[in-house]
Amino acid sequence: MAKVIESKDKLTLQLSFWEKIFALHNTLSVDKSSLIEKKVAQKPWSSEVLKGTRAPGTGFPFLILLGTMRYKDGKDFTAIYKKRPVEIYTFKDGPFKRWIVSK
Repeated sequence: MAKVIESKDKLTLQLSFWEKIFALHNTLSVDKSSLIEKKVAQKPWSSEVLKGTRAPGTGFPFLILLGTMRYKDGKDFTAIYKKRPVEIYTFKDGPFKRWIVSK
């Protein structure tokens, strides 16, 4: 399962072997200074959490969502499993505006 690892100056989103395959991404990393906000959402499949269209990646509604969600203002990386709460990391710069990861 994907997990965020915090070091002194970096945040790393560590993906398992299968997550890398189904998300079509490798492990992600960003400077900790880019983090704007970290919050928890109880309903990961709501329109308040998810934006845009999945491409590329894998998705089955209410079961799994791995990969990139693209929308007008940017893109998010998602690793959502079932209806578990998610942590949302929001960044001011970098390849993704947000990481949305099941707890």
